[in-house]
Amino acid sequence: MTHDHDLVLRPTEAQRAAALAPPPGRTGGDLVVETLRGLGATTVFGLPGQHALGLFDAVGRSDLRLVTLRVENNAGFAADAYGRMTGEAVPLLLSTGPGALTALPALAEAAAASSPVLAISSQVPVAGLGGGRRGHLHELRDQSASFRDVVKSVHAARTPSQIPSVIAEAWESALSAPHGPVWVEIPEDVLRAETILPQVTGMDATPHELAPRPELTALAAHWLETAERPVIIAGGGVIRSDAAGKLRQLAERLSAPVVTTFGGKGAFPWAHPLSLQSWLEDRHMTDFLEDADVVLVVGSGLGELSSNYHTFLPGGRVVQIEADLGKLESNHPALGIHADARLALQALLETVAERRDPGAPERVRSVLGAVAARLAAQDLGPESLEQGLLASVRSALPARSPSFWDMTMLAYWAWSAFDPKHPNTMHSAQGAGGLGYAFPAALGACLAEPGTPVLAVSGDGGAMYSIAELATARQHDLDVTWLIVDDGGYGILREYMRDAFDGRTTGTELTRPDFAALAESFGVPATVTSPDTLAADLAKALAAPGPSVVILPATLRLFAPTHLP
Repeated sequence: MTHDHDLVLRPTEAQRAAALAPPPGRTGGDLVVETLRGLGATTVFGLPGQHALGLFDAVGRSDLRLVTLRVENNAGFAADAYGRMTGEAVPLLLSTGPGALTALPALAEAAAASSPVLAISSQVPVAGLGGGRRGHLHELRDQSASFRDVVKSVHAARTPSQIPSVIAEAWESALSAPHGPVWVEIPEDVLRAETILPQVTGMDATPHELAPRPELTALAAHWLETAERPVIIAGGGVIRSDAAGKLRQLAERLSAPVVTTFGGKGAFPWAHPLSLQSWLEDRHMTDFLEDADVVLVVGSGLGELSSNYHTFLPGGRVVQIEADLGKLESNHPALGIHADARLALQALLETVAERRDPGAPERVRSVLGAVAARLAAQDLGPESLEQGLLASVRSALPARSPSFWDMTMLAYWAWSAFDPKHPNTMHSAQGAGGLGYAFPAALGACLAEPGTPVLAVSGDGGAMYSIAELATARQHDLDVTWLIVDDGGYGILREYMRDAFDGRTTGTELTRPDFAALAESFGVPATVTSPDTLAADLAKALAAPGPSVVILPATLRLFAPTHLP
């Protein structure tokens, strides 16, 4: 009798021949490359450094596409965006010490956004590990400890033979729900060491599916189909699991209004009769959600930005579908369903009965009307500078083009008021909230979707984090347009400080360059625009091949918060 655990995969004759006569001169770096190719990687991001040269040499001799940016953190943002657009694990190659540490903010954003970045870093030679303090350049007492609380998992290879298994394990971790960045360390001498190991073949790192428990979805379906006022909060998990279609089916079957979080924008059609859009930072919306007798939260932890700064206090039952176990019921008691959003929504669709409520669209129109009236009372209605700029961006940007937004005033408006048109086309740094995300992320998206114009939106402060990547955009002739809204400082921080400290500001005003001249010094065409000409100038830049910069001198206001007493 043969048991399943007795079965083994036997090598083919070709594999047997290759194993007996591997190509000469291969190194640990080649094992990394062969493993990545075997797992399906085609593009890698990163910067070379002294300890990582053996890895980069192997990449240079392979058919992997290497995209080197000018700053490690920007390379991390580009890899993050590539992962968001493709759903693939994306290798990010880093050197030891300063090079690795410089990528920490980007990995924090990838972690907050559940982006599958596979960071592979060199290390000092094996003899210098373990706190021996041998004085190697770039040496840290425990490099992986700096990343352990940021990334999803940490992995280390200390011999060439460990490399394929370690990378496959990390790859599987990055792509298992919830997606996230992972960290791999390989010492310099291991990367450089010649190996007699056969070429890596037959790699498999299939991620595990996270299916819901049927008794939980059965109860959730009963609550939803018998509810009087159900409502759905759709988060980024709906986008990452490609579940927007299933979400719409469920909402229509239940006649349930849907509001999307800022990370979930595009998960539900903006103009749908059941769409509450994204006005989560508005007390009218908070009150509407609190009045629901059943709230279905899909792919969101209901964190600070998704709960109107934790002022949302559900008045009815809560069902929470969340792949990240740490976020399940982390802010509110709920019927917690630990599952991938797509699989859980499919289970609900197979279970829930139709619920008709012809009055739901009118309730949606009422709450959106109340939101609009509040903005109009602050002179921030559709005719305002701020909403006019968003309308100009929307009219210029092709419907299928991705946009990437930095932590800047116009992005804060866009979180609530911008119609992304399609799922997975609007991304921002609202996960971790660091500056400098938009432009390098847009470069990663250009590489993920060649031939599609991509928009980046930054303020002048955030733009200074990414100026060096104009050289990357030009080097690769990427179809990216960078809109820089120049208000002479950190505009949102300026406004926050004025409101909190009797009008005083400290450290928010900036001396900035002539952005147009600076862009042109990189060989990137630039245009200085105005609110009246923004739509035309942006459309022209997006239609032109290659990189371009559009500078808009403007000082914006943000709508008044509704979470403060």
